[in-house]
Amino acid sequence: MTSRRDFFKFAGVAGGAVATSSVSRVAMAALPEPVIQTSADTMAPLLPSTGHPYNPVVTLNGWTLPWRMNQGVKEFHLVAEPVVREMAPGFKAHLWGYNGQSPGPTIEVVEGDRVRIFVTNKLPEHHAVHWHGQRLPNGMDGVAGLTQPAIAPGKTFVYEFVARRPGTFMYHPHADEMTQMAMGMYGFWVTHPKGKHPLIDTVQRDFCFLLNAFDIDPGSYTPKTMTMLDFNLWAWNSRIFPGIDSLNVRLGDKVRIRVGNLTMTNHPMHLHGHEFFITGTDGGPTPKSSRWPEVTTDIGVGQMRQLEFVADEEGDWALHCHKSHHTMNAMGHAVPTLIGVDHRGIAPKIHPLIPDYMVMGERGMADMTEMEMPLPDNTIPMMTGQGPFGSVEMGGMFSVLKVRKEQKPGNYQDPGWFQHPAGTVAHEYTRPLAEPARFKAEGGQSMPRVQKTATPTSVQVRKPGAHRGH
Repeated sequence: MTSRRDFFKFAGVAGGAVATSSVSRVAMAALPEPVIQTSADTMAPLLPSTGHPYNPVVTLNGWTLPWRMNQGVKEFHLVAEPVVREMAPGFKAHLWGYNGQSPGPTIEVVEGDRVRIFVTNKLPEHHAVHWHGQRLPNGMDGVAGLTQPAIAPGKTFVYEFVARRPGTFMYHPHADEMTQMAMGMYGFWVTHPKGKHPLIDTVQRDFCFLLNAFDIDPGSYTPKTMTMLDFNLWAWNSRIFPGIDSLNVRLGDKVRIRVGNLTMTNHPMHLHGHEFFITGTDGGPTPKSSRWPEVTTDIGVGQMRQLEFVADEEGDWALHCHKSHHTMNAMGHAVPTLIGVDHRGIAPKIHPLIPDYMVMGERGMADMTEMEMPLPDNTIPMMTGQGPFGSVEMGGMFSVLKVRKEQKPGNYQDPGWFQHPAGTVAHEYTRPLAEPARFKAEGGQSMPRVQKTATPTSVQVRKPGAHRGH
């Protein structure tokens, strides 16, 4: 890995503004050295050493790209290349990304900065980068064939524009977009306000992550890029639970969470224990008159949202997508529902033919967390994660907001599990109970039927296999 310290020794190298085009060999000698990162840990915020000061973001399981100042221009170097991303401990994927990782590093600038971004293409096909949500010259918008020639393999192009407005943005390919984004190519972009802004509050913690989805068969390493609906891995910053770090904050902190959606569907993001306001989108800060308290907000495809709240309740609070299949890993969509099916007679007959056969699903899917079923190489259980009271039975888009009174300002280390005050944990009740009231399924009708059925019927429905994905 090239260190951030090594990056800044190039700060005095000269380099002029170049139109979006292939960079010559002479110009290449003046490029800032690319910084490569391969660790999946959440890196500490990158405090600005040059340019306008700002409060930096923390990229969940990611990092911020260093820059150099060159005659008043903030210069970055992105390298588009094949990468290996650890999606969770013991599970790695062969993806495409930037600077050694998927997603690429977060780019942080300040409103009014002139930004120059060198993009070197080390992919096996052409490439172009779109700066999602930015106001910029049309020729810098990054749509191959429409606003620029595509960046051929082995070539370097340069983009230059002024970051004209503060907000939460992203960057992603606009060349063979279906393949390149399905392979994990995207990154976050944050433009901080230059000064005090009437619609942007100061926060003590500022997190960001992108929502993404993959279809990777158990035992394989490369996503299926033709998948449109039946994804089996739902990720934040190309990580899946239990590989997603917790968001660690101090009691009383004002917290901002920036989320962008680059999947094929919407995601209702839900936070436990707190209410939040949507204070910004990829269109900029939202007017204060348009804000109301929420605990769940739906983030559509291609949208960015800023969630803000005061962390005023101590504890370990879940943060997750509220689509239940999006908090599972490595799902098989063709598995039939077997709840209530009695396997006791058939299981002994199957074992001589299939010694590793295991009964699953007759009491629900929670049994999956207790099984020691052998897994294919390079995959992860569907439900996993061990909490202080047992299995969490989650996967995919799930993490924890950890709010602690003793957390130091600016300290992002995991404080461990919450120590609950006595008498504040749900527990087994062992005293006698009265018979509970029960609802009767039978009910009346607003308009009685002329002919009544002789005996009640129970409807059982099974979808034909050809209708998967509807």
